[in-house]
Amino acid sequence: MTAEVNRDAARRRNLMLRVASAAVLAPVVLVAGYFGGWSFFALCALAALGIFWEWSRLAGIADRVVLAPGIAALGAAFAFTGFGYATGAMGAVAAGAVLAGIAASLTGPAGRNWPVRGIWAVGGVIYAGAAFLGPALLRRDAEFGFAAFLFLALTVWATDTSAFAAGRAIGGPLLWPKVSPNKTWSGAFGGLAGGVAAGTLVAYADGLSRLAVVGVIALVLSALAQAGDLLESAIKRHFGAKDTSQLIPGHGGLMDRLDGFLVAAAAALLIGIVRQGTAAAAHGLLVW
Repeated sequence: MTAEVNRDAARRRNLMLRVASAAVLAPVVLVAGYFGGWSFFALCALAALGIFWEWSRLAGIADRVVLAPGIAALGAAFAFTGFGYATGAMGAVAAGAVLAGIAASLTGPAGRNWPVRGIWAVGGVIYAGAAFLGPALLRRDAEFGFAAFLFLALTVWATDTSAFAAGRAIGGPLLWPKVSPNKTWSGAFGGLAGGVAAGTLVAYADGLSRLAVVGVIALVLSALAQAGDLLESAIKRHFGAKDTSQLIPGHGGLMDRLDGFLVAAAAALLIGIVRQGTAAAAHGLLVW
């Protein structure tokens, strides 16, 4: 009985920490997103650097020779984005991933594990690069940048919140028991409903047409956000970790908080680039 009471108290404390952290961080992110420019790019770059460090530490490849090309790549991507060279930013991330992979392979222990280190290093740079490139390149669209960022952020946040609420209220079968012991199918469908509703509402408030199409985009991004959450859970389980760090009280690390967002952001950027190119990716995402 005492153990159950202690667990309930711990859950309440953790929930309070999560709410307090969100109350502090959310306004900062939204204000930076509203103004855009170098300050927003810098915020995205700092988050990406933190994610790369957490990934490298988790994978056991946080050596200077591995971290250096990844950090340099993210720094170059930040500079290229700020000066308006989106292709250069993406190229910097790709080059950094290759160099980090080579460095991790060459400096790892002798034997059969050296290719694995390289794969994790490549994945870390790409993962962190997506955390920067997705929101930064969408936001630099002068006409629709903030609307796209708000659409993306609220779709993902509503997905997380609705999934948590539906899962707790309805319960039922687990979504993927081997990866996450808490996520349920009811939560997954609740998250999709919340994400679509939030994304469509943002599009409506911005006066966008063809809301049905935008709603489908929100549905896709909501599903990918949940897939990103499961991917990060699988990575943590592979390495036997509960959280990637303790940087954000109540949330764990940046990877724990931004796992779904960065996957959805990368997908949103890809959709926008395919339709309108790098200069107007936000337009390509929202205007149909």
